[in-house]
Amino acid sequence: MGLPTDLDYGGLTIVCKQIKQGFNTAGSVNTVNTNVAAGSTLTLTAATHAGRTINLDTAAGSTVTLPAATGSGDRYRFVVSVLATSNSHIVKVANSTDIIWGAATLADTDGTSTIVTFIANGTTHDTITLNRTTTGSVTLGENFTLVDYASGKWLIEGHAVLSNTGTAATPFSATV
Repeated sequence: MGLPTDLDYGGLTIVCKQIKQGFNTAGSVNTVNTNVAAGSTLTLTAATHAGRTINLDTAAGSTVTLPAATGSGDRYRFVVSVLATSNSHIVKVANSTDIIWGAATLADTDGTSTIVTFIANGTTHDTITLNRTTTGSVTLGENFTLVDYASGKWLIEGHAVLSNTGTAATPFSATV
């Protein structure tokens, strides 16, 4: 049975961002895939990618460009699903006025068990780079979530969980 074409909501105006068919019942599995492969380059759009997990999935590095921040509240989760073996995994803003604010925690994997937190300054930082050594893309499953929390502003929700080898360095920079 298909979806009804006429719905009566008693005169209410309803705005939907996205409609997904299907439902979960006890013991069933929702088959809607919320993972997206970044490939070598991917430019995100709110309509297609908001609320999804973006897999940084290319050994030659993935470069992902966020949509312009508008204050929509949209969330984008990034997970290292393939370790970069050349280049870096990079997530950057769409324009020269958007910035990133928040913190990334890096755990050292070379036996020293050092944990270091770096702060994106919220004024000039617009890029996150996982460079395969000091700033991330060292361990599968490293992840962070960016939230479009205000016009021109991206927030790292919670702490980014990254790992490093050698001396930890900030994954944040101004490159856009």
